[in-house]
Amino acid sequence: MSHSSVPERATGSVITEWRPEDPAFWQQKGHRVASRNLWISVPCLLLAFCVWMLFSAVAVNLNKVGFNFTTDQLFMLTALPSVSGALLRVPYAFMVPIFGGRRWTAFSTGIMIVPCLWLGFAVQDPTTPFGTFIIIALLCGFAGANFASSMANISFFYPKAKQGGALGINGGMGNLGVSVMQLVAPLAISMSIFAVFGGTGVEQADGSRIYLENAAWIWVPFLVVFTLAAWFGMNELATSKASLRAQLPVLKRAHLWILGFLYLATFGSFIGFSAGFAMLAKTQFPDVNVLHYAFFGPLIGAIARSCGGALSDRLGGTRVTLVNFVVMAIFSALLFLTLPTATSAGHFEAFFGVFMVLFLTAGLGSGSSFQMISVIFRKMTVDRVKAQGGDDAQALREAATDTAAALGFISAIGAIGGFFIPKAFGTSLALTGSPADAMKVFLVFYVACVIITWVVYGRNSNKK
Repeated sequence: MSHSSVPERATGSVITEWRPEDPAFWQQKGHRVASRNLWISVPCLLLAFCVWMLFSAVAVNLNKVGFNFTTDQLFMLTALPSVSGALLRVPYAFMVPIFGGRRWTAFSTGIMIVPCLWLGFAVQDPTTPFGTFIIIALLCGFAGANFASSMANISFFYPKAKQGGALGINGGMGNLGVSVMQLVAPLAISMSIFAVFGGTGVEQADGSRIYLENAAWIWVPFLVVFTLAAWFGMNELATSKASLRAQLPVLKRAHLWILGFLYLATFGSFIGFSAGFAMLAKTQFPDVNVLHYAFFGPLIGAIARSCGGALSDRLGGTRVTLVNFVVMAIFSALLFLTLPTATSAGHFEAFFGVFMVLFLTAGLGSGSSFQMISVIFRKMTVDRVKAQGGDDAQALREAATDTAAALGFISAIGAIGGFFIPKAFGTSLALTGSPADAMKVFLVFYVACVIITWVVYGRNSNKK
């Protein structure tokens, strides 16, 4: 076999030779194959985020269609998908090297049809117990786990110099699913789309009807289409195969836990604010129909994530991440000035504006901190293998495996924020009637991240 050739479909869709760091290979074959897999991965991950955050739109409307859940219960439903999503990201991080990116992407996309169908039927029956919604919310968390396997899969396809941009596109466009869902769901529930399947809607006091089942069912046709696209259009990389035992050693790296802490502050904030913003705004400003505006925050954050990855490739992930944490801390403090008090009705415009900046920085920071993970783990593994006498090929192969495993584990840690933030808001509101105590915790957290980023990575950083 010549050095520049690659049997793209040597075994069905399996690529048996993959050298993205070889400029000639990348120019002739690699870029085209990687791009095709990336642009099938993007809509699959976007749909995963739509399903993951379903309850951020559904919970706000449950009591309008005949249910009688408390505010704390509704916040719990918005938070629970992030619990299962975070926990499942750990095993999902191992799946691509074990089963292959094509197979796992198709399976993990197709399985999301189950909670969508179930939720659509459940919301039509006001006698559906709260426990059933808990189970459905946890099943929606399977969609959130897709991020770990999707990002790990794409990381195998791209060379080091282009990983930040590629992962930024995959993650950023995937994150865009939150905004897409929060834009589409309010429109879908206002129309009779699935009447043939039993969706009759519930009449409201103003004479309009809410077809809440549509918020879940609208995604099913798209899930079917892109499950098939992943199965027939994506590739497996034989070079990405690795056993579970080969991936576990990354857990011993201190940097995994440090970077996980930082990623919790960036991506955790993005997904947590996305899940809880609508409910929080409703409790603080009940006269404002927040569903008309809720999609803006996740939209800004998703676009910013793509920019954060590309910006980090140019300026360095550490530098971008550090600046982001400083801004997040400042605007977390400013949020206190916008909230209603005993003597003030609060300022919704300022509240909304501050949150938009937090969404922006959370998105940028998600892209930049993720780039840091790729750069730091790749360098550590390459240096270790070469110190042990390994050649360049072995070093790059082990670096790809370690990096993918680290990305999966750290993404799992970050997803915990999707539970912690809305639950903290709900608990703070239940105990004090205000979200201020929860925001105090977040402020301290962001300040701690500023210090950690500077001390561990910033002081001696050279565009890292």
